[in-house]
Amino acid sequence: MTTALDVRALEAQRLLQNYRRFPVVFTRGEGIRLFDEDGRPYLDFLSGIGVASLGHAHPVLTRALTDQAATLLHTSNLYYHPLQAELAQRLTTLSGLDRAFFCNSGTEAIEACLKFARRYWYTQGQPRSKFVALWHGFHGRTMGALSVTWDAHYRTPFEPLVPTATTLDSDDPEALLAAVDADTAAIVVEPVRGEGGVRPVPAPLASAIADACRRSGALLIADEVQSGSWRTGTFLHAPSIGLEPDLVALAKALGAGVPVGAVLLRERVASTVAAGDHGTTYGGNLLACRAALTFLDVVDTLHDRMRAASARLFERLRALQAARPDIVTDVRGAGLIAGFEVTVDALAVVNAALERGLIVNRTSNTVLRLLPPYIVTPADVDDAVDILDQAIGAVVS
Repeated sequence: MTTALDVRALEAQRLLQNYRRFPVVFTRGEGIRLFDEDGRPYLDFLSGIGVASLGHAHPVLTRALTDQAATLLHTSNLYYHPLQAELAQRLTTLSGLDRAFFCNSGTEAIEACLKFARRYWYTQGQPRSKFVALWHGFHGRTMGALSVTWDAHYRTPFEPLVPTATTLDSDDPEALLAAVDADTAAIVVEPVRGEGGVRPVPAPLASAIADACRRSGALLIADEVQSGSWRTGTFLHAPSIGLEPDLVALAKALGAGVPVGAVLLRERVASTVAAGDHGTTYGGNLLACRAALTFLDVVDTLHDRMRAASARLFERLRALQAARPDIVTDVRGAGLIAGFEVTVDALAVVNAALERGLIVNRTSNTVLRLLPPYIVTPADVDDAVDILDQAIGAVVS
C-alpha cells in the first residue's frame, strides 16, 4: 500500500517542485468532505480553489460523466458534436452575451479574451495595443494573462511580458480614467478579486471603468473565472456592480471538477474573429461540455440553499470579527466567496484549521479565503467557523 510518506518521497524525486503542498494526502471525497489516507474527514471550504462547485462525488455528476465516458469523450473541433451548441445556448442565455468559445482553463480564457480584443481593433482598421488592469487582479500564469496580473511576485521572474499592459497600483478612479486612452484595446477586471484578497471592485471604481469604456471605446473584459458561474449568487457578478462586459472569461466552478474554460462574447466582437484566428485541441470536448451542462442543471436546484448558506456565512464571520476585533479587521465577499483580513499569521491559521479538519487557504498574505462548494448548508458553515475560531485561538494563545 502506498503511504503518504511514499507519495511525498516520489514527488520530491520526480515532480517539478513548483507547489508548496500541505502535509496531507487526500484519497477520496464525498459531499462537502475530503478524506485522507487514514479515513479522517476534512470540511472542504476551498473546493479545489473554487472548482468542486458541487462538492465531491456528486451522484448526478458521477452518473453523467460515467455515461459520457462510455459514449464518446473527444472528436476534436474539426467536427460537430451535439453538446457544444447546447452549452453555448445555455451560457449565452444566462449571461445576455451572444456567442461562446470553449477552452480548458481560466488562463486560457483570458488569453483568448486578449487576442479577441486585439482582433476586434485590427478589424476596425485602427489597431489598439494597450490593456489596462487593476490593483490586486490575478488573471493567470501564461504570458498574456500574467501581463495583466498585478502581483510582482508572479510577474518579475518572467519579464519582459506584454509591454503595452498596465496594472494600476490603486483603486483610484481618477488614475483609471487617466490610464485609459485611444490606444487602449480593453480594460480587464475581476469583479471580485479573489486571489488578490477577496476584494470586490468598489462602486466608484466600477463607475469609472464604465465611464472609461464609454469615453475611449475600449472593450471591457470581465474575468469571472472565480466570481462567475453563480459563485457570488448571480451567474455573473459584473452586472451586479453596473458593468456590461464585451467579453467574459469563465472556468473553475463551471466544470464542477472537470477542466472547462469559456469565453462569452458580444456579437460585435465575435463577428471580427475569423476561422483560424484561435483554436484549441481539447476545448469543448464532450466530457467537458457534459460536465458543465450537468453543473447548470444541478445548480438550478441549489439557489435557495446557497442563499441561506451565504447569509449564515457572513453572519458568522462578522460575529467572529466582532468577537475578535483586534484579530479580524475586515470581512468581505459575496455569495459563497468570503475573505477576512487578520492581523496574525494567516498561514498559521490555515495550518491550525487543517489540523482540526477544515480546509481554507491564505491569499494576499493576510487574508483567509473561503470558497465552499455550492451544496454547503448553514450547519456546515457553523462547523467551519467554529473551527476557524479555534484555529485563531490556537495561533494567538
